[in-house]
Amino acid sequence: MAPQAWISRPAQALAGSGTGALAGLTFAAKDNIDVAGLPTTAACPAFSYRPAEHAFVVRRLLDAGSSLLGKTNLDQFACGLNGTRSPYGVVPNAFDPRYVSGGSSSGSAYAVATGQVDFALGTDTAGSGRVPAGLNNIVGFKPSKGLISTRGVVPAAQSVDCVSIFARTVATAARVLHAAMGYDALDPYSRRLELASSPLPARFRFGVPSELQFFGDKAAEDAFQRAITQLHELGGAPIIIDYAPLAGAAALLYESALVAERYAAVRDFFDAHEDQVLEPVRGIMASGRGQSAADVFQAQTRLRIFAQQAAGIWNDIDVLLVPTAPTHYTIAQMQADPLALNRNLGVYTNFVNLLDYAAISVPSSMRADGLPFGITLIGPCGSDWQLAELSQRFHHASGLAQGALGKPLPAPQAIAGLQSDPMTAIKVAVVGAHLSGMPLNLQLTERHAVLVARTETAPDYKLFALPGTFPPKPGLLRVAPGLGTRIAVEVWEMPLVHFGSFVALIPAPLGVGTLMLSDGSTVQGFICEPQALEGAQDISAWGGWRAYMASRSLDGTPTP
Repeated sequence: MAPQAWISRPAQALAGSGTGALAGLTFAAKDNIDVAGLPTTAACPAFSYRPAEHAFVVRRLLDAGSSLLGKTNLDQFACGLNGTRSPYGVVPNAFDPRYVSGGSSSGSAYAVATGQVDFALGTDTAGSGRVPAGLNNIVGFKPSKGLISTRGVVPAAQSVDCVSIFARTVATAARVLHAAMGYDALDPYSRRLELASSPLPARFRFGVPSELQFFGDKAAEDAFQRAITQLHELGGAPIIIDYAPLAGAAALLYESALVAERYAAVRDFFDAHEDQVLEPVRGIMASGRGQSAADVFQAQTRLRIFAQQAAGIWNDIDVLLVPTAPTHYTIAQMQADPLALNRNLGVYTNFVNLLDYAAISVPSSMRADGLPFGITLIGPCGSDWQLAELSQRFHHASGLAQGALGKPLPAPQAIAGLQSDPMTAIKVAVVGAHLSGMPLNLQLTERHAVLVARTETAPDYKLFALPGTFPPKPGLLRVAPGLGTRIAVEVWEMPLVHFGSFVALIPAPLGVGTLMLSDGSTVQGFICEPQALEGAQDISAWGGWRAYMASRSLDGTPTP
C-alpha cells in the first residue's frame, strides 16, 4: 500500500526568515490549517478553498525560521482517530503498512516518523494529536487549550480544539511550542496562560487508572505495565486513581448533545453538501443536527459534574499516566468496524480537552510484534513545560530510536520555557550497583537525583567484577583505543548540593572521574584504580553490569 501522507505541496518550500529559534527545521501542516497559496481541503475536495493568509500558527513558525514543505492528509474534517477516513487515501502505519497510523492527524505523524520533516502540526480535539504519535513511535505534544491560536484552522469542535505538535524528540516539540504560542485577540478561545516554569519534584506521584481496558491486546497491556515500572525508576510513585469521572467525561464527546459542535463547525457546507461527506463522518455530523439548545446545556452541566469529581485527583498526584492507545488495529479491521474500533482508540484521550488538561504522548517501548507503544502524561492546564521535562527523561531512558528511522535519540536538551540553571545540578554516569533497581540506587534517589538517559560509554572501556565486594560491584577502566568496548551506563542528574555527600559514600578502589559517552560528550562517572583489578574477572563481553548479573542468576549463581 502506497502511503498517502500528503495532500498538497508547493513547488518550492515556503522558507522562513532564515533566522530565529527554528532556523533550519522543516515542517508540515495538517490540511485543516491554512497556508496561503495552498488549498485547505480538510480532506473533503468539495469543501476546498484557497486562503489568502497563513494561519496564525503557521505565520509564527515561518517567522521563527522554519520552512514549510506542504499539507498533510487527515481523517475528513478531523473526525476520527485512525487515518482511514480520507478520499485522498489511507495513511498506513510507519512500521507496518497493514496497520492504521492513527488519526485524525495521520499524514503529519507519518511524515515525522519517516523523517520527511523535522516536525509537523496536527490538531487535537479528542486525541488526534496523540494517538498517531503513540502508534508511530514519535512525540505528540497537545498543549493547554488556548496556548496556540486556532485562527486559520478549520474547526472540529471549536471550544476544545488545540493545535498539536509532532516531533521525534520532546526537546524539538517544546522548541516549536515555545515559538508557536502566544495570545491572539482575534481567536475567541485564545488565552493568556501562566505556565509552571519549574520541573516536577524529583520524587513525584503519578496516577494510574483504576480501570484499564486493552480490548484483549496482551502486548499493549504488558507494555503499559513496563511503562509503570519505567516511570517508577525515574522517581515516580504510582497512585491508583478513580477513572470513572474521566471516562464519564470522555463519553460525552460523541454520546451527548456536545456532538452538535461538530455539526456547527461546518454547518453551512454540510447542509448544502452532505452527500460529499464520507461515512462515518457524515453520520457523526448529522447526529448533531437534531440536538436542541436545552440538550446542549444539559450535556454541559453533566460535563461540569464530571470535571468537579475529577478535580480531586490532583490532590493526590502530580501527573496522570495512561496508554496513548489501548490497542492497535489493522486497516482491514478498522474499515470493517469503523465506529466501535475508532471509539476504542480514544478511550484514554477523549476527556483531556473537555477537562482542560495538557498532555504529551511519548514513545515507551516496542511491542513483541514490532509495533510501537506510547504512553501519555497528562497534567492540569499550564503544566506543559513540566510534562515536557518528565517526558524527555522518560523517552531518553527508553532506549528507543527516533520514529521509524532507526537512529538513536540525540542527547537530552534543556526544555524551552523551563527554568534551569546548569550550575545547580551535575550529571553522573553509574555503571553497577547504583543502576535503577540495583541495591545502591537509593543513594541516588534519596538525593533527588533523576534518571535522564540510558546510554553507553565510548568504545574505550573494560568492565571488571570486583572480588570481595558487597553488594557486588564492578570496576570500569579506560583502556587504549581499540582494546575496549562500549559499556552500558545510566546518566543521572543530581542537585549539586548533594554531590559531595554522594561522593563521600564511594569506597576505594572506586572513585568518580570524567567519563566519555558514546556520543562524545563527557560526564562525571564511576572509575576504578587499575591496581585494584588484580584477580578481577573481565566481564566486558556482557556489555554491562545488568546483563552480567542476569547471566549469574540464570546459571544458578546467587545474586543479591
